[in-house]
Amino acid sequence: MEEPADRTAPELLRQLQKRRDEMVDLLTRLALAESPAADRNAQGPVLDLLADALSGSGLAVRRVGGGMHLLARPKRAGRKDRRFRARQLLLGHCDTVWPVGTLREMPVRVEGDLVLGPGVYDMKSGLVQLVFALRALRDLGLAPAVEPVVFVNSDEEIGSPTSTRYIRRLAQAATVERTFVMEPSLGPAGRLKTARKGVGRFTVAVEGRAAHAGLDPQGGASAILELSYIIQELFALNDPARGTSVNVGRVGGGLSPNVVAPACSAEVDVRVTTLEDARRVEREILALAPVTPGIKLRIEGRMGRPPMERTPKNRALWDRARRAGARLGLELEEATAGGASDGNTTSLYTATLDGLGGVGDGAHARHESVRASALPERAALLAALILDPPLEPQKERSRS
Repeated sequence: MEEPADRTAPELLRQLQKRRDEMVDLLTRLALAESPAADRNAQGPVLDLLADALSGSGLAVRRVGGGMHLLARPKRAGRKDRRFRARQLLLGHCDTVWPVGTLREMPVRVEGDLVLGPGVYDMKSGLVQLVFALRALRDLGLAPAVEPVVFVNSDEEIGSPTSTRYIRRLAQAATVERTFVMEPSLGPAGRLKTARKGVGRFTVAVEGRAAHAGLDPQGGASAILELSYIIQELFALNDPARGTSVNVGRVGGGLSPNVVAPACSAEVDVRVTTLEDARRVEREILALAPVTPGIKLRIEGRMGRPPMERTPKNRALWDRARRAGARLGLELEEATAGGASDGNTTSLYTATLDGLGGVGDGAHARHESVRASALPERAALLAALILDPPLEPQKERSRS
């Protein structure tokens, strides 16, 4: 027997396919508004564009975090609004890794089915899909039972230093029962991200003792020699079978070839798939000790973003996406992403599905692009997921 959802999904897709050119136009305008994460002053134009677009989709929009992030929800919704008994968080970022001026060498353009330019894949296409998914629901008179709350930050590419507290607060709310993250999908097949590795950064500073390398080599304590031992211990923590990677990506120090090195340092990147491994690897790195007499170590850092694991709630959300995709004629696949996103944070508190953004290639690369034909398809998928009923009856959750 055909369910109402079976009829609604194709209707959403038809509606959105009619607006493909409008989606490409908004994506082009967003990409032309260069918005590097490291430049706060560059965020104004893209935030203005998004605020107008979200307002035009029926949302009340306001700036938070000193005006650097957007928070939006259906107009007239509030504490006294009884239309919704649960909320869903729609999460994205408008910042990019590309500095202002990149457009001179990497112009925004349309070539056949591809839209190319800085930030189109990571992740302004996801924001376009979010805007038009909400617009399609409004235009078709389809009201979700779960209130959509939109949060767009402008510092994700540098670790969300100012926005994480807002994201955590939103995800922890007792009424928020799921989060959809509009980061780009993975690979040409557009796989959704059902797991992400956690990321940690550490700095190892070694203090030795200088001496003349020819006249008094035994009088010194080489920081470089000690660091060579430490680096081997760090690389020994790699465990491909568990998805754990530890990489020393940069080293520096010493004075000159004829001086026993008095100081040097290394910068370390760590990726893990489970919270258990995150705690274990962090503990082992911070416990590293020198083996050379007269050497001192100073180790700083931590596991910053926790892994997004395939929890039962996350699996339930993936199952819903797979079924919604089937109603749209999409054979969705899932994947684990080696990088982190704000979904790593929300997954600690609520069901999270990531990678619902653009289908394309070249994140942080010169050939960054998205498929224009996939924009309506993925917007329809998001709209169908927004329409889904709550995952489960709401229960009061701890805010700790």
